[in-house]
Amino acid sequence: MYSNIQHIILDYNGTIAKDGILKKEIHSLLEELSKKYTLHVITADTFGSVKEQIKEYEIKLHILKSEDHTREKKDYINSLGSDISLSIGNGNNDTKMLQTAQVGIAVLGDEGCSTQALLASNIVCKSIEDALELPLNAKRLLATLRT
Repeated sequence: MYSNIQHIILDYNGTIAKDGILKKEIHSLLEELSKKYTLHVITADTFGSVKEQIKEYEIKLHILKSEDHTREKKDYINSLGSDISLSIGNGNNDTKMLQTAQVGIAVLGDEGCSTQALLASNIVCKSIEDALELPLNAKRLLATLRT
């Protein structure tokens, strides 16, 4: 069921970064994920640091340009193929991205998680590490999402 995921789309600030700095505890997970999936970071780049922070990883970067970040994130998922995408975020502007992807994971990180993102997700994780480990073990996704 979830074995067809090809893309993992990550919000940046509040999800994989704090105050513009990539979280150290996820470096090895990003390397492992990039061997199996195409990784994407989608961000407004509030701190202007994302390019420098992710330069050593195989990650496609999309810096938001429109006034409607929520719609732009959703459109990005659709351009990749919503049925082959997994998205991870924590903020209001991640809501449609979480709803549109085949699997949407909300993260209760350092910045918390907006109620809208929480309600829009399929899964809620207590940390970004837990969220990034899920696609590395499809049986965990299956166990959580089976009906």
